[in-house]
Amino acid sequence: MVQEYQSPVRVYKHPFELIMAAYVRRFPKSHLIPVFVDSEIISENQSKDGATLVTERRCVIDIEAPRLLKRIAGVDFLYFLQKNTLNRRDRTLQIEVHNETFSNRVVVSECCNYTVHPENEDWTCFEQTASLDIKSFFGFESTAEKIAMKQYASSIKKGKEMIEYYLRELEKEGVTYVPRWTPPVVCGAARLRLLPRSTARAIPVSGVKAGLDSKDPSCPAELAAGSPDDKLDADYIRRYLGDLTPLQESCLIRLRQWLQETHKGKIPKDQHVLRFLRARDFNLDKAREFLCQSLTWRKQHQVDFLLDTWERPQLLQDYYAGGWHHHDRDGRPLYILRLGQMDTKGLVRASGEEGLLRQVLSINEEGLRRCEENTRVFGRPISCWTCLVDLEGLNMRHLWRPGVKALLRIIEVVEANYPETLGRLLILRAPRVFPVLWTLVSPLIDENTRKKFLVYAGNDYQGPGGLVDYIDKEILPDFLGGDCMCDIPEGGLVPKSLYRTAEELESEENRLLTDSIYKSASVFKGAPYEMLIEINEASSVITWDFDVSKGDVIFNIYHSKRAPQPPKKDTLGAHGITSPGAVNAQTIDRNWVLGQDYSMVEKALTCREGESVQGSHVTRWPGFYILQWRFHSSPACSASSLPRVDDVLASLQVSSHKCKIMFYTEVLASHDFRGSMTSLESSHSGFSQLSAATTSSSQSQASSTVSR
Repeated sequence: MVQEYQSPVRVYKHPFELIMAAYVRRFPKSHLIPVFVDSEIISENQSKDGATLVTERRCVIDIEAPRLLKRIAGVDFLYFLQKNTLNRRDRTLQIEVHNETFSNRVVVSECCNYTVHPENEDWTCFEQTASLDIKSFFGFESTAEKIAMKQYASSIKKGKEMIEYYLRELEKEGVTYVPRWTPPVVCGAARLRLLPRSTARAIPVSGVKAGLDSKDPSCPAELAAGSPDDKLDADYIRRYLGDLTPLQESCLIRLRQWLQETHKGKIPKDQHVLRFLRARDFNLDKAREFLCQSLTWRKQHQVDFLLDTWERPQLLQDYYAGGWHHHDRDGRPLYILRLGQMDTKGLVRASGEEGLLRQVLSINEEGLRRCEENTRVFGRPISCWTCLVDLEGLNMRHLWRPGVKALLRIIEVVEANYPETLGRLLILRAPRVFPVLWTLVSPLIDENTRKKFLVYAGNDYQGPGGLVDYIDKEILPDFLGGDCMCDIPEGGLVPKSLYRTAEELESEENRLLTDSIYKSASVFKGAPYEMLIEINEASSVITWDFDVSKGDVIFNIYHSKRAPQPPKKDTLGAHGITSPGAVNAQTIDRNWVLGQDYSMVEKALTCREGESVQGSHVTRWPGFYILQWRFHSSPACSASSLPRVDDVLASLQVSSHKCKIMFYTEVLASHDFRGSMTSLESSHSGFSQLSAATTSSSQSQASSTVSR
C-alpha cells in the first residue's frame, strides 16, 4: 500500500531571498539533522541571465534501523537524488527527491515548494508532499514502512526548526536583508530593479487571516471549501485545531481533499473531520468510513436543521433536568444533567423514545456550536465539552426496562455520530444502584470515552481532587454547595395525565431512523428501481434529489397514458424461494414497446457513485410518469489513488450487482412551483450546520444538476 504525506502550508514571516540564504546553509550537511550524513553536487546549471539555477545533489542518509535489518539489506546508508530548481525571477524553489538505493524495491518520491505568500510579498510559504511505496523488502515490508514513516515524520519537524535556526544565525551575523534578484540591463548600465511577479499558488484567504497574527477573537476560523487544491495553513491548524504531529496534519488534509473530490460543496468543517480521525486513531481508511456513514445519516434525517426546525416540547422544558452552565477550567462548555431528579419512566411514557432522542441530539448540536464560540473567545482550540451528571436520587425506578432501552439506543446513536465531543464526564453522588446501571451501559461506550469518566460517591466531590480541580468555585451550582444559581429544571414526576397510549408510542417508535424525507432503495442488475407518479394536471413539476451511495446508475423518466398493472406474484416467491429478477416490482410491463406504450421524456443520465443529483421536469401531459434508476456496469477503474465510495460505506458492502440510492421526490402544481421554498430546499444537498460552504444546486425546466 502506498503511504502518502501532505503537509499544511507553513508560513515564514521573512522574505523569500532571506529564506533561501538560510536554506543553503543546510548543505552539505547539518548537525540539526544527524541522519543527513552528507551531500555532494552532481551538476549545477544556471540560465544566461542568472534567473534560474538548477542544482542536482546526491544525498547520503543514515536510517535509524535495527542492525539486523541493515545486515540483511546489505547497506549502511541510503542514497537519494535531489533536484533543486531556483527561479529568482518568480521567487520560487522547487525541490524534487527520489531514492537511488533499492529503487527497484522501494519507490520514494518527495516534492517541496518555497513560494511567495500570495497576500504578503515579504513572507514565504512552504508546502511538502511525499509518497512511499514498498514493493518488496526481503520479507520485512511492514517493518521497513514503519521505520521510514517514523523517520520521515521526525525529519519534517526538524526541517522547519532548521530554517528558523539558520535565520537566527544570519541575524547574529547582521544579515537581516537580502536584495531581490534583478535582471541585467541590456545597455550594460546599472541593474534595473523590477518587482517580479509572483506565481505562488493562493492559500485560502480565511485560513491565512485565521492563522497569522490574528488577535481578534471573532476572526473567522473556517476555510472556504473550494477546489481540492486548497491547503490548510499550519498556523491555522495550531490556532483552531490544536497541536498535531506532521502525520496527523497530513491525514486531516488528505481526508479533507478526498471529501472535496467526492462530496463536492458539502464537506464538514475541519474541527468535525478531526474528531472522526481522532476517534479512529488517525487511521485514514477507518475514519473515512466512519465519517461517511455519519454524513449520510445526518443528511437522511436532516439533522443539520434540527436546532432551527425542532421546537422543544413544554414537557421537556419542565421535566428534563439538564442544561448548559458556563464552562470548566479548560474553557470547555459545561452541561449539567440531574439524572437522579428525572422521572425517566414518565418522560419515556409522555414524550416517547423519539422525543428523548431528538432532545439529546439537539444538546449535541448545541454543544458543537458552543465549542466553536469558546474557541474564538478563549483563543485556543476547544473541540469538546464537559458533562456533569448528578445521580442523587437515582434508584431502581430508573432501571425501568423501556427507559434503559431508550438510554442504550440514544448512546448508540450519539457514539456513532458525535465522536470525540465529550472531553470529561463527572459523575457525582453515585448511589449503590449505579454499578447495575453501569454494567448495562458501559459495553456500548467506546473505550476511549470510558477513560474520560470520573465517578464520585457520596460527598467525595467536595474534597481535594473533586470538582474544584475541573470547575471554578465561583460557578459551582448551588445544589452542589456552590454560590452560583443554576437555571436548570428540577425535574420531578411527570403527571400521568400527560402519558400517551401504548398505540401512540408504538406508532412513533424509531421514526428518526425510519421516517425521513429521503428514502433508500436498492438497484439490482436486471431489476431497476421504479417510482410511479400520477399527474392529473399538465405543466405540473416533478422535482427530485438523490445521492448515489454505491455503484453507478442510469436515471430515466418515462411517460405513459396507460396505467401500469400491478406486478404479478412471483411463483418462486410463493414457494419461499427468492427470485433474483423480482427483487424490485416492475412498473413498466416487459411487453410494452418504447415509443408506443410509453415514451422517454428526459435524456438518460448516467450517475456515478458519490454524486448528488438534483433536477426537475415540467410535465407536458397528464398521465403516469415513471422515475427509473437502472443498474449501470462500470468500466475498469480509473487510475485514481483515491478509493471509491463503495470501499468506504461499509454499511452498503453488498454484491457487486447491486447499487444503492437515497432519494427524495416531490410533485408541485404549476402555479405553486415558481418561488416554492419546498422545491428549492429539495435541491440543496449539503450539510449546512457542519459545512464551511454548501453548494446550492439550481433547478430548471427539464434539467438535472450533478454535484461531483
